[in-house]
This record gives sequence, structure tokens and C-alpha cells, in this order.
Amino acid sequence: MTAPTDVILDDSSDALADSTSDASLARSVARSREIERQLETDPSVFRMLTGDRPTGHLHLGHYFGSLRNRVALQDKGVDTFVLIADYQVITDRDEVDSIQERVYSLLTDYLSIGLDPERTTIFTHSAIPALNQLMLPFLSLVTDSELRRNPTVKAEQEATGGRPMSGLMLTYPVHQAADILFCKANVVPVGKDQLPHLEQTRVVARRFDERYGRAGDKSAPVFPQPDALLSEVPNLLGTDGTKMSKSKGNTIELRMSADDTARVLKKAVTDSDRHITFDPVGRPEVSNLVLLAALTSGRDPHDIAAEIGDGGSGALKKLVTESVNDYFAPFRARRAELEADPAELRRILAAGNSRANEVAEATLAEVREAMQMVYA
Repeated sequence: MTAPTDVILDDSSDALADSTSDASLARSVARSREIERQLETDPSVFRMLTGDRPTGHLHLGHYFGSLRNRVALQDKGVDTFVLIADYQVITDRDEVDSIQERVYSLLTDYLSIGLDPERTTIFTHSAIPALNQLMLPFLSLVTDSELRRNPTVKAEQEATGGRPMSGLMLTYPVHQAADILFCKANVVPVGKDQLPHLEQTRVVARRFDERYGRAGDKSAPVFPQPDALLSEVPNLLGTDGTKMSKSKGNTIELRMSADDTARVLKKAVTDSDRHITFDPVGRPEVSNLVLLAALTSGRDPHDIAAEIGDGGSGALKKLVTESVNDYFAPFRARRAELEADPAELRRILAAGNSRANEVAEATLAEVREAMQMVYA
């Protein structure tokens, strides 16, 4: 039996740092554009992994920031995996009393906005043992100092004032790598600020293949090195004019009724100038409402502002409310149908978990074979 190839565990810091450099960003942008072109001609060559933590209810920021694009990629024919990351809820919090309700609320939102369980695999962390088992060999491929340099881990350290963090929080980057690599996703939709996270996954994939390779053919990689699909995300603010956040209560949730939406928008912050203009820098609160009307009506925000003119914030809020409610009316109708049939929701999630388990078991079998850990 041959010994595994030695792998030096000190190159990822350079890779992570390089992922934020101008040159690296330019390469990522160029590769993303290349992927976008290929999506128009041969989307079936891509497998995408994306997902959310069930820490609260999805809102319009989530929809226009990522959900809408997921549906578009699914409809193009991309093999889509969507993770409900329930294990990641306990990385930075102890309370899990409402986690089951939030998982099903997340699932209901996914289905109501157009994710199709026949074409998209929707699954939960906790139901995929083989995915989580991949963390063990992956953890052997990184050092603790590399984990502490990860942007998410560093942000958590700063947010908690340096208080001790959980082991699950510290190893979050490796769990994320397992999420992406278990299904061999080769594309991950991210923002530019998330490139270091994806680079950590690429480092894990590269090190595994350098150390073990595919059994019988060391030159054949077990894992792809996933690419980033970069997308421009509209900068939607909360109804109070600050960053949209579930914890601030300044969001319009996808599950809200038309009446609830109207009440929230009526209280939205504007300014004292009655003349409506679209000026995101000078008038962020007013411009945010104009942008929301534009996104939900398919119109140019400058045209909307010009149309309202001296009508003031009352006319603007009326237009935004009508536009948002018209846009989301079909989704709300679908959501009501789904909420009336919880057994169907359970069936859909069980089917997604079953499919994800099959994929994870197959990947874990390859990993064991590459590591020469098959004994029967």
C-alpha cells in the first residue's frame, strides 16, 4: 500500500488573500461572464449549489438578491441543489425552538416563488449524514490558523468581542466546502465579497486531489474546483432607510399578505422634499421606494420618479404598494395552497433529502476509495 502524497498546508492564506486582489477579481469576473455565455448554450454542464440558513423568514431583499436568479437558472436547465442549512443555525446561537417551523417556511417560500422540486433538489443539512461525514477528511486538509483567517470566522470573533466561539463556528468554512463538494457543484452564485469563502472550498478540493486523487488514476480529480457566478444585486434598503435585516424588523417578508405589505410600506421612511426623484446617493430612502417599484413593474426608476413628480411620498407609496402586491399576488396564492397541505410539504422535503443522500453517499464512496479506506 502506498502512502498518501504529502501536501503542504500553508498555501491557502495566499490563495484567500489573492482572491480579493484586483487581478484575482478581474479573473473571477471574466470567468463568470464566460459561464453566463455558456449558460445560454449548454446549461446542462453546470451543477449549482446555493442555500440559506433558516434563521428567519425570507424577504424582498432575498428575492431580488438571489431567489429570482435561482429560479432563472433552474429554468435554463442548470442542475440545481438548494440547501436549507439547519445545522448552521447552531453555529452562533443556542435557541432552536422554532427551527422546524422556519425550515418549512423556507421551503414554502422556495416553492411559491418558482423552485420546482422535480428539477431542483431541496434538502436539509441534518438529513444528509454522508455530507456531514465529508467534514472529517476535509478538516485534515486545513489548519486552525487558516480557519481563523476566514472572513466569516473573523467577523464572528469581532462581533462577539473575542469571546470563545463554538467549534462548529470555527469549522464553518469546512462545512461550507462539504456543502458545495458533496454534490460536486461546479458553479456557486455569490457576490464579490464572498469570493474568499468560495476560494476556501477550492483549496480543500485541490488539496484533497493532490493528496489522494482518484483511486487507480491519481491524475483524475475527485472534486471540481467550483467557479463563482457573480451577479449584480440591487441595493434594496429596509423600510427605515438602513440596511435590510431580519433582526431590525425593517423588511417586507415574502409571506406577508397584501394588507400587511401596505401597512409596512405606509410607515416607510422618506424625506421632506415633496418632489420625487431617483437619487440613491442624495435621497436613499425615497430612491429605495422608487427602485422597489421599478423592480416589481419592470420599468426604469427614473421614469417612475418623473411620473410621480410633485405627487409626494403618498403617491409614491401608493404606487409601490400596488406594484409590489400585483407582482407577488401569484406567489401568495401558491403559498396559500402549500400551507393548506403540510403533508405535501413533508413529502417534497423527504424526496429532496432522499435525492441528496444518494448523491452524498456516492461521493463519500469515491472519497473512501481514494483514501484507501474501503474494507469490504
